[in-house]
Amino acid sequence: MHGTANRVIVARGIRQPLAVSSALAGLCLVAFALLVLLRPKLPEDSAGLDAVLLWQSMMPRAALSLIAGAALGLSGLLLQRVLRNPIADASTLGVASGAELALTIVTSASPLLLGISRELAAFAGGLSAVAIVLALGWRRGLDPVTVALSGMIVTLIASALSVTIILARGEYAMSIVIWGAGSLSQQDWSGVISLAPRLLIGFTAGLLLLRPLRVLSLDDAGAKSLGLALHSARFAVLALAVWLSASVTAQVGVIGFMGLAAPAIARLAGARTTGQIMMAAPLTGAGLLFLTDCITQLLGPGFTDLAPAGAATALLGGPLLLYLLPRVHSFSAVAPQPPPGFRRLRKPSAGLLVLLIALVGVIWLALTAAPADDGWHIASGVLFSDLLPFRLPRTTAAGGAGAMLAAAGFIMQRVTGNPIASPEVLGVSAGGGAGLTVALFIFGFPSPIVMLSAMSLGALAAFLVMIAIAARARFSPERMLLAGIAIGAFSMAIVTIVLAQGDMRGYILLTWLSGSTNRAGPFEAWTAVTALAGLAAPLPLLSRWLTILPLGGSAARAFGLSTRVSRLVLATIAALMTAIASFLVGPLSLTGLIAPHLARLMGFQKPAHQLAASMLIGAIVLICADWLSRVVIYPYQVPVGLFAALIGGPYLIWLLTRKATRL
Repeated sequence: MHGTANRVIVARGIRQPLAVSSALAGLCLVAFALLVLLRPKLPEDSAGLDAVLLWQSMMPRAALSLIAGAALGLSGLLLQRVLRNPIADASTLGVASGAELALTIVTSASPLLLGISRELAAFAGGLSAVAIVLALGWRRGLDPVTVALSGMIVTLIASALSVTIILARGEYAMSIVIWGAGSLSQQDWSGVISLAPRLLIGFTAGLLLLRPLRVLSLDDAGAKSLGLALHSARFAVLALAVWLSASVTAQVGVIGFMGLAAPAIARLAGARTTGQIMMAAPLTGAGLLFLTDCITQLLGPGFTDLAPAGAATALLGGPLLLYLLPRVHSFSAVAPQPPPGFRRLRKPSAGLLVLLIALVGVIWLALTAAPADDGWHIASGVLFSDLLPFRLPRTTAAGGAGAMLAAAGFIMQRVTGNPIASPEVLGVSAGGGAGLTVALFIFGFPSPIVMLSAMSLGALAAFLVMIAIAARARFSPERMLLAGIAIGAFSMAIVTIVLAQGDMRGYILLTWLSGSTNRAGPFEAWTAVTALAGLAAPLPLLSRWLTILPLGGSAARAFGLSTRVSRLVLATIAALMTAIASFLVGPLSLTGLIAPHLARLMGFQKPAHQLAASMLIGAIVLICADWLSRVVIYPYQVPVGLFAALIGGPYLIWLLTRKATRL
């Protein structure tokens, strides 16, 4: 009986993936037939040109989408198996962003080198990124949430560096952005000829590694007991997976989340064993990317792409990641209780006074000290008066944005009970960017008021979605972090679609991503001051909510607190602060994460004291970042948002390497 049952299960496990693959192949054939039949017809005397377009553009593009999708599906499967992580993918592990950064560096340094070492540069960048991610997650046994969060950090830092290099090399800026969005457009068969052998080699190597992959699905002890050289096997599989995804990135740009989607759909279709998924994942990836590319062409005006293939597939990544959340099993990556002997500040008022004095000192430094051609100078007298109209607005905008981001991060950490919550980590800043993108798409070049309003709505929508998802998971810190990553990925995919158009709207978004304050004037300064005063004023009156909410919904109701109303009010304040601050300094600063943590590390315990300290620290951090961004590579400047991300990223890395992160 048992043998019969097992055979039935295996038979179903084989038939279901084949049925799904057949259905997907049928959809692909229908889509491609529509694409060929409905494409704009050239005049009858241009039949030769029509044939050239068909055989030298459409057909190579179709073949390349199938090959790239299969390679990414296989790469995702290998990563998920070797890490025992259902959400592992080139996008979530930082492989794609690392490869893109390496290619951006090579392109900017010497475009002539790109034809020689394109794949090598992408492979080196992707392998370096995944090595950093694995090093960060090693102490926690490659826990899925820790790995995903580490991948997000690496992606943030790599993106900050990429945008900085792109802005520094204006002649290549938009071309690199368009390529990075993942375009499958082809003019000949060279891409297919280059990528097809790599897929064949990768698939053959995957088949040779089938037994180690089966053994790696066990725990480490079980794998070692079966005689597997664990580290060697892991490195071989990881190198193969990174090589496949980096090869695709080098050829067509970043195709987001395809390696996540293909194995997940293969499993949903019934594939269970390693061999079944090994066959089904590449087929599913090929079909998904092909179908997505056909749809973007069919829906685009005049059969131009509605969106780059990479951005279109990234739109699938966020919802799919949310769907996969219940399947992620993780021990707690965060611990809500402070450790024994946690230092408490005896005189918090004195501590706040010290921070206030430090803020005044930093403001004085930013307004007076700067290098010149003949060395450093401290401005005074007439020189100070002449420089004040230029330096004061950007210093005010940076300080106000830092204080608002810190306050928003503090609110999010208290509302969710998650010590790693922040506008950047939970996707709220990216949601503001999605709102800005929609405004640019609808209005073309909207006024600053319209841009701020759109960003506020986008940030609020992202935060409310995150809270709704987190509430269903009882505010599990792990699920919340993954939900934030998913929301951020979806929002940034919307941003990428407009970025890849290559027009002035894309340049506005690129400038926003960088978080530059070079052009900050009286409007930005007054916006920062007014918004900070207006939005921070109610917070001391809401300290009771901020004290009770981290205890959980049951405790809040026991104290007579309406969790729905309190969370909505606080979410609105946090979203408005995030949107306005992101408008001023971009979405990548990580100030909303590090400022509340530094306040707790300094010993501030009461919510009111923590909030005040966080805002002062946030203002200090961003004013320092703004000043340093002006002086580190004088006479050039680094955008303050990117510079702050390069400061906050290492701090978050240090935070992850600790044994526990505490609220």
